Amino acid sequence: MFELTEPQKMIQQAFRQWCENELQPKVEALEKAEINPFDLMRQMLDAFGMRDAMREGMKRKVQKMREKGPVEDKKEEGLVEDKKEEGDPDDPMEMAQRDMMIPFTMIKELCRVAPGFAMSFGVSTALAGGTILSKGNADQIEKWGVPINALDKVGCWCLTEPEAGSDAFGSMKATAKPKDDYYILNGQKTFITNAPYGEIFVVYAKIDRGQPKDKQPVHAFVLEKGMPGLTTGKPFEKMGMKDSPTGEVFMDDVKVPKANLLGVEKDNLRDQAKESLGNERSGVPAMCLGIIERCFEESVKYAKERKQFGKPIGEFQAIQLKIANMYIKYMNVQNIVYRLAWMGSAKKRDMAFICASKAYAAQAAIEVAMEAIQIFGGYGYMKEYHVEKLLRDAKLLELGAGTTDINLLTTARILLRD
Repeated sequence: MFELTEPQKMIQQAFRQWCENELQPKVEALEKAEINPFDLMRQMLDAFGMRDAMREGMKRKVQKMREKGPVEDKKEEGLVEDKKEEGDPDDPMEMAQRDMMIPFTMIKELCRVAPGFAMSFGVSTALAGGTILSKGNADQIEKWGVPINALDKVGCWCLTEPEAGSDAFGSMKATAKPKDDYYILNGQKTFITNAPYGEIFVVYAKIDRGQPKDKQPVHAFVLEKGMPGLTTGKPFEKMGMKDSPTGEVFMDDVKVPKANLLGVEKDNLRDQAKESLGNERSGVPAMCLGIIERCFEESVKYAKERKQFGKPIGEFQAIQLKIANMYIKYMNVQNIVYRLAWMGSAKKRDMAFICASKAYAAQAAIEVAMEAIQIFGGYGYMKEYHVEKLLRDAKLLELGAGTTDINLLTTARILLRD
């Protein structure tokens, strides 16, 4: 049976208290873009002593990489796998690698209050920062990975384009043309989380050496704010996740040094982006769990307190059936998150399960949030009650990191192929 350990429970409680005391009162201001979400994220990490510890942990890791030197069979993969040696001091990065329940618990607690805030945090540190950590060399990690993961800099992960959503690679138009000791990047990326505040951009583009477009390899490049030709658009107006700034990224003849290429140029490195997508999908169920848990708890409480026809509405069978169905989805998604955490800690990769879990959890989050609105009735439709926000935010989880349909189709193709 999956359950949290005592240390994990203590971490969960600490994050819940911070979210209730520091994040919840600022949700309205975050949704109205009246305050900078990244300043609040830095305050969060500082409150738990994580920023300095993260910097020091990654600096030690970079130093070890330099001491070991390049390993021939891993050279083209970027980061050499760094196994923990006996006597090494613990640091947050090593702890997260050994116990994936720690970051999952953190994301879940944030999503009980502000899923968009959690998404911006995760995209910057885990998606943009994680790509650099897993694919970058020592110099790249030191230059960009350390500041992103310590939130000294805001990271963006740029894959989606206006005409390349579900067909992210086949329809990709962003190109990188080699010239001397640099590349010239052109193209446009859209629906990019954190773009309006972005400082370090992990951008995927096709390397164009004159070959047919379907033969052009896809690679990741690191671009920095202030590069001539690199601009971002205004924040999008959205249905939900308003506490997460989203926008466009434009590249007009951006001159990018070859040292900014993650990994080594090969025939095709689309798997790099697909691996990052898999990591993103692994984190979505934890976000869904936060939404589901809060909606379930608020609904149970409301069903006990709200009276109609002289008795609590929880005594009516129609409400009881809704509560029971919500609980089923709550337990299912919780078990999915625990299994994903175990898989991450054990370094096991099961893409069929990851894609299926993302699809199921996102659907469950919407269904549970809808049931919560129904239980609250007219009050659930009002901003005064938090379930209104959680429903708006939940919908994006069916669209981001691959739509539900794409994840289901990917699951089926893997199962039929295997």
